[in-house]
Amino acid sequence: MNQVNFDTLCLSRELLHALRDMGFEQPSPIQAETIPLLMENKDVIGQAQTGTGKTAAFAIPIIETICSENRQVQAMVLCPTRELAIQVADEFRKLIQYNKAISVVSIYGGQPIDRQFQALKKKPQIIIGTPGRMLDHLRRGTIKLAAVKTVVLDEADEMLDMGFREDIELILNQTPESRQTVLFSATMPKAILELTQKYQQNPQWVKVMPLEQKIPLIEQQYFEVSQKAKLGVLTHLIDLHQLKLALIFCNTKRQVDNLVDKLETEGYPVGGLHGGMSQSKRDKMMARFRKGAVHLLIATDVAARGIDVQDVQAVFNYDLPENTDRYIHRIGRTGRAGKSGLAFTFVSSGQIRQFSAIQKSQENALHLQSAPGAKIADLKSIDTAREYRRKPKGAMKKGRKKFNTSRKKLQHA
Repeated sequence: MNQVNFDTLCLSRELLHALRDMGFEQPSPIQAETIPLLMENKDVIGQAQTGTGKTAAFAIPIIETICSENRQVQAMVLCPTRELAIQVADEFRKLIQYNKAISVVSIYGGQPIDRQFQALKKKPQIIIGTPGRMLDHLRRGTIKLAAVKTVVLDEADEMLDMGFREDIELILNQTPESRQTVLFSATMPKAILELTQKYQQNPQWVKVMPLEQKIPLIEQQYFEVSQKAKLGVLTHLIDLHQLKLALIFCNTKRQVDNLVDKLETEGYPVGGLHGGMSQSKRDKMMARFRKGAVHLLIATDVAARGIDVQDVQAVFNYDLPENTDRYIHRIGRTGRAGKSGLAFTFVSSGQIRQFSAIQKSQENALHLQSAPGAKIADLKSIDTAREYRRKPKGAMKKGRKKFNTSRKKLQHA
């Protein structure tokens, strides 16, 4: 592919000025491939992770195709969470800072709706929002989509995971059939493909895996530990590396709450983030994490979408992620802006196949480490654990006593 520069993309003077102010010198791979397609009014499926510059990849063409004299809504971006909607809207505002004729409004749950009514009265051409609040405004008649030219579904897989499919379809059905439909997703499950078949016309597929430059800066380690031993290994690693800002991923809301309680008991400055919390509590928790008042943020994948904190020192996969894409997305929260980072993954004996796929994707970048502190029942590997489980009952009883003794040592190491 020929080298693409922003200057060669026929962008407006105002937008080029804004890009320079933002420190953008050349388009990222996702921008270089996506912007020309969107400028040609093609539908696009973009598979890309956070940190690739995908927001600018769709924001730049939207801004360039907005008719500033037309005060109707011409572009809409749907995001899974309030945090991501705010982040996307901020990016748009930076890009239009020298074009005062274009305005952007973000709408989402948790914000007073009266304030949104006032913002919408100013007739913005671009709206960024979450599906639930967007649908609420459509039903009230405070937003009309008859003039929409472009719809973007950002992080579509997460919106579907959160149960927004029906809302998304209701919203899309209120837009013109001639619209341009753009879909960005880190993963491509069956439900995403069904959406593309139903709402896109001959979509162009752009796939960019972003962490090629970032992964070398992330030291990836994994530990073979039992479920009961995880807490001891976790606290030992936190203390060993003197972590002041770390993300810890769990797969369920209950696990997040349980781990928060346990770490609080140990005296760690910790907080939780999951979809079961009110929006105001999530906002307060994120503010505390960014300020460093909370050193350890324990989160589910869905709640962590939209988190963009530059100085995260380490990421823990306390629970093994469901697939490779989620693993890459999680560890990409550290090692940002040219800084190094640590990624620790806990693997139990029942997760061999699941972990093997992740390990293979990283091309030997994941390194096995001995669990810090006492060896768990002197088991050095998952394979040894398998042999251990096949021992006679007498040996198992003896081993279990040894296991419990070792676990206590580890937890107090």
